[in-house]
Amino acid sequence: MFEPAEISSLFDLSHTAAAPLLAALRYPWEALPKIGELILRIGAGLPEEEYERHGEAVWVHRTATVFESAYLHGPIIIGPRTEVRQCAFLRGNALVGADCVVGNSTELKNVILFDGVQVPHYNYVGDSILGYKAHMGAGSITSNIKSDKTDVTIATGAERIATGLRKIGAMLGDRVEIGCNSVLNPGTVIGRETTVYPLSMVRGFVPPNSIYKRAGEIAVRK
Repeated sequence: MFEPAEISSLFDLSHTAAAPLLAALRYPWEALPKIGELILRIGAGLPEEEYERHGEAVWVHRTATVFESAYLHGPIIIGPRTEVRQCAFLRGNALVGADCVVGNSTELKNVILFDGVQVPHYNYVGDSILGYKAHMGAGSITSNIKSDKTDVTIATGAERIATGLRKIGAMLGDRVEIGCNSVLNPGTVIGRETTVYPLSMVRGFVPPNSIYKRAGEIAVRK
């Protein structure tokens, strides 16, 4: 049975070091409270010939590029060939895969970025998981807390799933494309291979293989 918000429906786990954690869970947001502990566990076993230590609990692959003006506060792992560009602000609990781009003035907090993810220009990504080769256009952000500060629920059509968490950003499936200056509201889940138009405000679940034009107008990708 297809469960649209489950990890198995959203991600190919061969593209992340978080695979052992995610494989043991049903829903991706269940991993959010465990990211820091996961990074520390992985980091302790990383080979020194491949990863450099940049301060406490920050591991950067020797093929990665981190600009001097970027701020890294552990626990963080930066994977092979990833670029962390000027004035990026990584403020803890960030597991960044291989071949990623963390762009100028982008902020990451409590996230898993699968391999090939691009958040290249003025993005805020908090309490979120971005699947393989997901891309967020310039200025697009995740909103990770409701205005009334109550726990986030996940809406997948007629079903609403209680998470017990006050902070959840977005869960983006593999190869999701988010248009420039879009806002992903707390608890947004977007299925694989889906494109979101620029300037969108997205809430709830967006099916895989679709094109999100605006609320109530979602086309099937041909």
